[in-house]
Amino acid sequence: MKTEKEKMISGEKYNPANPRLVLERARANRICTRYHKKSFNEINMRSRLIRKLIHTNGNFWIKPPFYCDYGYNIYIDKNVMFNYACVILDVCPVRIGEHTMIGPNTHIYTACHSLDSNERLLDVEFGKPVTIGKNVWIGGNCTIFPGVTIGDNAVIGAGSVVTKDIPNDSIAIGNPARIKRK
Repeated sequence: MKTEKEKMISGEKYNPANPRLVLERARANRICTRYHKKSFNEINMRSRLIRKLIHTNGNFWIKPPFYCDYGYNIYIDKNVMFNYACVILDVCPVRIGEHTMIGPNTHIYTACHSLDSNERLLDVEFGKPVTIGKNVWIGGNCTIFPGVTIGDNAVIGAGSVVTKDIPNDSIAIGNPARIKRK
């Protein structure tokens, strides 16, 4: 039988009030809080702290504040940059390719709730993974919805709400984000 954590990561319905998950969210919150309190010149200490949360293959930059649910579902490749005040709700995997730039106040969501009001009362959630390709530029104040894939070399205009997949080599802008050109 799967644990609530295993169900969560695989996108199945799970109980977010599970004690283990509550503790893991609290751990991520503590690390993020410590990360925010480090000064700019304490870059090595900040890097060590954030590496306790996320998986990475190389250099990356995350400007505080940064918030996430768990951290262990975030996989970022080399030379990825997050600008100020980004949020990742990582109940499912979030994969970000190399040389990607993410603008300030961008939110990436994998967490979902039922559209059925009776089911929402049962305190269950589910998730859908998000994948962002390599060499992507996401402008500031964007929102990336659960289950979305953004292809390599794509550009997402500032303020966009990405509700559907964006193919490689595309520019998408708006709410909802629409492909403007390839």
